[in-house]
Amino acid sequence: MLDANMQGQLKQYLANLREPVELVASLDDCEKSAQTRELLTQIAGLHEKVSASFGGSNTRVPSFDIVRASDPSRSVTFAGLPMGHEFTSLVLALLWAGGHPPKVDADLIEQARALEGEYAFEMFFSLTCHNCPDVVQALTLFALENPNVSTTLIEGGTHKDEVERRDIMAVPATFLNGETFYNGKIELAEILARLDTGAEAKAAAKMSAREPFEVLIIGGGPAGVASGIYTARKGFHTGIAAERFGGQLQDTLGIENLPGTAYTEGPKLSDELKRQVNENTIDMMDLALASELKPASEIGGLHEVHFENGAVLKARSLILSTGARWRSLGVPGEEEYRNKGVAYCPHCDGPLFKGKNIAVIGGGNSGVEAAIDLAKIVGHVTLIEFDTTLRADEVLQRKLRSLSNVEIITNGQTTEITGADGKVNGINVKDRASEALRTIELEGVFVQIGLVPNTEWLAMSGLELSKFGEIVIDEEGATNLPGIFAAGDATTVPYKQIVVAMGEGSKAGLSAFDYLIRNEPVEEIAQAA
Repeated sequence: MLDANMQGQLKQYLANLREPVELVASLDDCEKSAQTRELLTQIAGLHEKVSASFGGSNTRVPSFDIVRASDPSRSVTFAGLPMGHEFTSLVLALLWAGGHPPKVDADLIEQARALEGEYAFEMFFSLTCHNCPDVVQALTLFALENPNVSTTLIEGGTHKDEVERRDIMAVPATFLNGETFYNGKIELAEILARLDTGAEAKAAAKMSAREPFEVLIIGGGPAGVASGIYTARKGFHTGIAAERFGGQLQDTLGIENLPGTAYTEGPKLSDELKRQVNENTIDMMDLALASELKPASEIGGLHEVHFENGAVLKARSLILSTGARWRSLGVPGEEEYRNKGVAYCPHCDGPLFKGKNIAVIGGGNSGVEAAIDLAKIVGHVTLIEFDTTLRADEVLQRKLRSLSNVEIITNGQTTEITGADGKVNGINVKDRASEALRTIELEGVFVQIGLVPNTEWLAMSGLELSKFGEIVIDEEGATNLPGIFAAGDATTVPYKQIVVAMGEGSKAGLSAFDYLIRNEPVEEIAQAA
């Protein structure tokens, strides 16, 4: 299962074990069980503190428990092989079970340990899902830190019958005590916030207690991080408050157009950005959703940003880089069948539609790339584009047209997504030229029609927005309000690309620096506050 290189790397990691770890497998005679036996035998042979046994009694077969030998109540279960994107999750589970301390905020660990009650989590993942590892790792850590928490992590490809029986059509899918808990990416802090009723108030109090910032950045994607690096390196007290650090990067798989980097993946790039934030002593506040902006020109003194959890942050200058989100179709059936056949991430959810007929809505680069990738997995792809021609790069169009199991519909308007028994069963498309209606029977719809800026919370702030809801900025990244700048996909700058966002964020940071050195000293502002 593990080649010599992977075994060598894992052996180095296992040298960090502080106490024994037991691997207890529940197997039968199937091929997956044989692979599981081989994997666990290899792992056990790499370090004396790891042992493997094969007489487990778990009803899900194949599966295996990773158990802290000194305290069997601290364990996590993998049902299926955690390879691919999940190999890192397996390594971390082994290390944490063996007493190696996690690189997680100490307050978060204490909150996880202190939570009372019995919690039985089941989480379904796919080996191609780049959003799943964060959920796998969060639930693994939770189970290993709190003996009242059990976590079973289920690879959907191995346990297809259960996936179909429970109507799981999107991953990551997390269940708590047998009921749906959350569909999508969720981190430990978010899990605890949902379970610990006092967590939100504590987080708000902690945020509000911070001293006023010289530069406060709202948004933790490429634009926001670039801004923060520049202002922090100029010596200014800088904070970043983000609903989700990394933004759209967390939902992006292959990145091949970033100069100087031949290939990377969104989550990896996000991790690198977080490392730079930490190295530059930027105050990072994650899971912070901004709800209102009160500019200094309106209230006097400092700018104020209010958050959904009740926190208030003050700053001498602001950089708004809240990014954008996937645009919805807005047709009947879309919301009703979300995660029940309607999906937005082809990399995460594509494997769940193996051999099935699906549609991709959108003929830009994202839509055509999704159709190409999905055509390798599903039975048939129907790509539907509203315009009269596809808008994707020509090289992508040629690749798409070469595929035998793809149909391309242009000048087509999706009017409804239909379903039965709680799942998608078709889509209605109108020919915009003839107005003829066509019903296509299928089992999945992947929506890839562009982005909507995350700026609704700014509507009453006095900030100028375009008719598309984008923040209007000038060539220096300045808005119409003094001391407030903006960058990235939430602005009027064309070409919503990672490299563009980074450049615009850097420019906004330099503009904020120029503004600060030309205005009142920080000491006077702080005293006035």
